[in-house]
Amino acid sequence: MGIPSLFRWLSNKYPKIISTVIEELPQEVDGEVIPVNTIGPNPNGEEVDNLYLDMNGIVHLCTHPDGRPPAANEQEMMLEIFQYTNRVVNIVRPRKLLMIAIDGVAPRAKMNQQRARRFRSAQEAKENDNKKEELQELLVKRQAKKGEDEDTWEKVVQKTWDSNAITPGTPFMDILSTSLRYWVAYKLNSDPAWEKMKVIISDATVPGEGEHKIMEFVRSQRASPEHDPNTRHVIYGLDADLIMLGLATHEPHFRILREDVYFQESRPHTCKLCGRPGHKAEECTGNNQEISVPFGENRLASPLKPFIWFHVSVLREYLAAELYVPQQPFLFDLERALDDWIFMCFFVGNDFLPRLPSLDVRENGIDTLIEIWRENIPRMDGYLTEDGHVAFKRAQLVLQGLAKQEDAIFRRRRQVEERRAANEKRRKEQEKARNAERASKRRSSPPRFDNKRARTGSSGVDNAPPTGLDLITPDRGNLSKETRELTHDMVTNRCDVYRAHVEKNSVAAALKTILMKSNRHGLAASLSPVSTGNEEASADISEKTDPSDTGKRNAGEVPKQEKRVFRGKDSSLPPYDGSEDDGIPKDTVRLWEPGYADRYYEQKFKVDTLDYGFRHKVGRAYVEGLAWVLLYYFQGCASWDWYYPYHYAPFAADFVDIEEREITFEKGKPIRPFEQLMSVLPASSNHALPETFHPLMSDPKSDIIDFYPEDFDVDLNGRRFASQGVILLPFIDGNRLLAAMEKKYPLLTENERIRNTHGKEVILLLDRHPLYRDLVRNLYSKEPGTPSYKLNVRVSEGLAGSVERIETYILHSSLVSPLVGYDMPGLDYDHSLTVNYRIPESSQVHKCMLLRGVKFASPILNVADVRAVQGRAERSGRPPGGIPLRGRGRGGWVNYNSGVDRPNRFAARIKSLYSGAALDGVPTMPPNQGGGECSSRGSSGPRRGNGIYGYNQGNTRRGGSYGQQGQHNQSQYRGNRGVYNDNLG
Repeated sequence: MGIPSLFRWLSNKYPKIISTVIEELPQEVDGEVIPVNTIGPNPNGEEVDNLYLDMNGIVHLCTHPDGRPPAANEQEMMLEIFQYTNRVVNIVRPRKLLMIAIDGVAPRAKMNQQRARRFRSAQEAKENDNKKEELQELLVKRQAKKGEDEDTWEKVVQKTWDSNAITPGTPFMDILSTSLRYWVAYKLNSDPAWEKMKVIISDATVPGEGEHKIMEFVRSQRASPEHDPNTRHVIYGLDADLIMLGLATHEPHFRILREDVYFQESRPHTCKLCGRPGHKAEECTGNNQEISVPFGENRLASPLKPFIWFHVSVLREYLAAELYVPQQPFLFDLERALDDWIFMCFFVGNDFLPRLPSLDVRENGIDTLIEIWRENIPRMDGYLTEDGHVAFKRAQLVLQGLAKQEDAIFRRRRQVEERRAANEKRRKEQEKARNAERASKRRSSPPRFDNKRARTGSSGVDNAPPTGLDLITPDRGNLSKETRELTHDMVTNRCDVYRAHVEKNSVAAALKTILMKSNRHGLAASLSPVSTGNEEASADISEKTDPSDTGKRNAGEVPKQEKRVFRGKDSSLPPYDGSEDDGIPKDTVRLWEPGYADRYYEQKFKVDTLDYGFRHKVGRAYVEGLAWVLLYYFQGCASWDWYYPYHYAPFAADFVDIEEREITFEKGKPIRPFEQLMSVLPASSNHALPETFHPLMSDPKSDIIDFYPEDFDVDLNGRRFASQGVILLPFIDGNRLLAAMEKKYPLLTENERIRNTHGKEVILLLDRHPLYRDLVRNLYSKEPGTPSYKLNVRVSEGLAGSVERIETYILHSSLVSPLVGYDMPGLDYDHSLTVNYRIPESSQVHKCMLLRGVKFASPILNVADVRAVQGRAERSGRPPGGIPLRGRGRGGWVNYNSGVDRPNRFAARIKSLYSGAALDGVPTMPPNQGGGECSSRGSSGPRRGNGIYGYNQGNTRRGGSYGQQGQHNQSQYRGNRGVYNDNLG
């Protein structure tokens, strides 16, 4: 998941990092579908060597899709996954390797977040099912009154599929692994574009998160002497942390493929019950044809969401311009500066640590850290990080700079919130006045609607609209269908909408009101709050609506259709008078007022306000977390057992003398799949576990029953919606959990024992691949050698590692489809080969540097782009300081050293090095001892040369370009003087 809102923030700040994907689609000619020629050149203009799929994102999209009915069963889900994966592969067209990585058992540090997500998911699913059951009862009563068969409606409202099944060790993940192996083998045998491709599958039995297993593979290949430094990589995934991981590889030819999640396209209205188009909710018959759709093209009849490219190479260009500090006393190294940028991003949020209270991406928290970093570069005498290790002596400077801004940040945040609230109140008061004025005009004006036929209709009942309602009539011009339907719904639903609003927008209450009157159009309108499809125009609006109930609506945001209604189209809504309680608990910490630190620790951590030792303890734990996360991103998992033991983060002022910390981690080993399931799943999801473990989660006498609360608190923590809050669950005691489970292990069946073991990656390839004969000769000949074989990189096209034969695998056997009853045929003769694959382990540290021989493409940024970035950076790099000189967040400079620190008992222990007043001198570097090219391997510490730090390698000429080849000469750094030559153009 990474950092919420990071992708949007980056794409707004650096617009050229995003480009549209060109996707060729099958063409239909004379009723015959002509498939895309995926062997031909890539329409996006760049060929790709390796494609990596962070598969969990695809699985989630396909098991509970948006805007169309979900698959009827798990077999149909597999077909959806095949179809979506095939679309991604056809877009990218990898020529050498495809890696499919599914989340396996995660490190303990990740499990805390997984546990919170799954408990919340189960709670939301329960709430949705309760709403559906209540709706079911009301619909059955309605149909009974009409004399229709009640059984017809039993299949309309289906129970929500438990997405918690997408966790290692569940039967669903076992089916997924088997299905993917079959599908890959089938594609190798049947699709010409796959013939020369090697496919690695790392399923849920292999420990590690999917994206980090991919990064481990990339690092392992970089360590091979035969690795091509110009390999072109694409990784698919929606998680924002893929951006940091892509940068951390220091592979310059790296792109991220993702859906354009902000793409909005009008879709045909669908039934609110079955999700099918062509009829409304009150017209739904609930029969099988309406509910279960056979797999095929009809299921994807809705418009496909487009894909976009995220260009990591372009982000490197932007950051190269922004992170360069003129006249810094040591040689600029872009690779080291990028690592520092990644490290600073961790402070605004990640999957393992809560963000610091003063930092938020939406409030430009990353920019705040960059400004402090740029200002302190002359004092730090080096970078914050090196090869995944933190130089805490330097990090202390950045944190102290942030600490001096915290008070001002909190006050500025409060001012923004108050202005937003005042604007909202003013808007509502204006709306109230406009509604009152319109109501007055309606009472004094005659009716406009006199058509007798329209008033009575075919039934002869008077259906005239309320007197004086200002309608759009046909004589006002040609109106769109949407406008006509909107006007009609507003008239017919006027009274029902009012009742629904008065009853606090309860779906059941609204349904009860409308169903009792048998209002056909009212039913459809009342169901819109629980719809996940394209919402129809509705006047049933509330400012209290949680975004999770309306398609993750942003705080304070009202959809366009609802805004239209607010502006007077339906005056029956009681207008907001500005005095109504919004239902949000008051923020009792009040970070904008003096004494906030005492209130924060007292309320969040339940400790005495004078217990400064505890604050230091929290700070130490957070520092350990920073060290663990950085190693995780750059070198792999440092410890499978470490985790941050608090729900909240400390303040920046609570990091004291962190340079004295010696942080070491014990590697440990990953736990088994069932142990992770017991650690992260709520009791309501126990169907994913063997039955023998169920009493541990539900029996009141269980030794670990306290791990599975049915109800839990959600601390909004200053936020508006529960989905943004902190879920307060008890942390799992690993020793207690394992002790309780050990008693149950002897009761497992053989299949369950297999599901609870760790597996290995497998590699599949076709008999036309050059590597095929080599593997068969060494692993599957009549007189095979050892069961393990080290790959010959010349034959494997540069793939390093070793392979092992699978004892149960039969060469040249038939291929049997695991999906019975679907159009996924088997094969009598399987031309593919499957072997276990082991990623090579390197004893060397992954060096954060470019490799020799890198060839850069032409830069994307032009002169104006670079100068604009540099101008913003130079304006934000301010004289040392820390309090706003101009307030209210309107561009005033900040002086971080003259601010007043809040009381801190550890402040006296801060060394003079970290005191702004003592930092008068700037450390100097020794004079330039000579030129020479930068080394391409070895230590990434300070190096001297005439070229760019870390770029003057391979075919890049001396005095090389700004992040590109020497011949571009876009910008230049010379010697140790830090001279920046703005030789652009």
